[in-house]
Amino acid sequence: MGVSLSKGGNVSLSKEAPSMKNVLIGLGWDARATDGQDFDLDASAFLLTANGKVRGDADFIFYNNLKSADGSIMHTGDNRTGEGDGDDESLKIKLDQIPADVDKVVFVVTIHDAQTRRQSFGQVSGAFIRLVNDDTQVEVARYDLTEDASTETAMLFGELYRHNAEWKFRAVGQGYAGGLASVCAQYGINAA
Repeated sequence: MGVSLSKGGNVSLSKEAPSMKNVLIGLGWDARATDGQDFDLDASAFLLTANGKVRGDADFIFYNNLKSADGSIMHTGDNRTGEGDGDDESLKIKLDQIPADVDKVVFVVTIHDAQTRRQSFGQVSGAFIRLVNDDTQVEVARYDLTEDASTETAMLFGELYRHNAEWKFRAVGQGYAGGLASVCAQYGINAA
């Protein structure tokens, strides 16, 4: 078992897994009791430059854009139910292929049609993000989200970032009430 992180905690990948080149980011969750409406959560990644913005729309990796233009990040596909144990959605990252002008990759989960279905992260339990060495399948770090997010419809789970020529992973747990559109706007994408 890897390092268990609390909100705001970080881990150095060069210290915990010095030879790691390929990362799997696993994201999971369970829906608490619902009114029968489907509960579809979607994972996405944003490749950000030093100014905290994407270079262009191609730096937004999600169910309709499964691979970054440079091939450094690949979304493994949309899970529309979140049922079962383990990762519900995952992204694969090739650390040595991330462009030099990308300083950070953030991992966000949003609730599809949250406003229409009147759903929020307050109805989600067991949410987590984990970082796995994709070559050895060894879990390096994990963050279990425990905050009550009764109004949030999007959540920044965690981020990979460069620090002094090394990669680090940080547990974030920041919620957004405005769903995917508010997250996209923050990072420079017009999702309208």
